[in-house]
Amino acid sequence: MGETILFDMLRQALLISVRISAPLLGVALIAGVVIGLFQALTSVQEMTLTFVPKVGLMLVVFWVSMSFMTTALSDFFLGEIIPLVSGS
Repeated sequence: MGETILFDMLRQALLISVRISAPLLGVALIAGVVIGLFQALTSVQEMTLTFVPKVGLMLVVFWVSMSFMTTALSDFFLGEIIPLVSGS
């Protein structure tokens, strides 16, 4: 395996990981900003107010996007990694 093939696989793996984690990180970012703005406006400084809704929303988004994540990972492994390992 040459260096160019290795670097190309690493680049594709990083792109897949960013694509898979984007929905979860986006929801966490938006929920954090909204809850932080709510806390700043109401002067309520409760730790569970930030944690519970953020985790709940991330679980919902994870459950909804799980098929997309599984499909993206399996396509990457079946299309790129397995042929590289088998040598075909």
